[in-house]
Amino acid sequence: MPENGDPFSNKGQMLPGIAGVCMFMMFMTMVNVYVALMGAFGWGRAKYAILTLCTLLAIGVFGLLRLRKWGWALVTAGCLLFATGDFFYFSKTHTAFFLVRGLFVMVFFLYLVRQETREHLR
Repeated sequence: MPENGDPFSNKGQMLPGIAGVCMFMMFMTMVNVYVALMGAFGWGRAKYAILTLCTLLAIGVFGLLRLRKWGWALVTAGCLLFATGDFFYFSKTHTAFFLVRGLFVMVFFLYLVRQETREHLR
């Protein structure tokens, strides 16, 4: 029986959108780790900052897959950081790819902050 005693409650069950967000964010994390290790962000502090953020995001993805609130918080922050970075790169390079990816990640952020999505977390 669900936690709140209502047999028709779906709290604690994963929404399909959460799984999609987790798969996309894990893919983005793996790509950024690869790019950082190849030296695209430099060899100094920026490389280690990106690797640290990617580690936190990977931990958050696994927490969100278990429907934990701390996982949700980390993935939501990661979405916001990815979107901000993409919009920054778009403003500097005027490459449409960064604008499209930033808007895509912003849609994921807006999905995660909905009340219905937050109600499914433990």
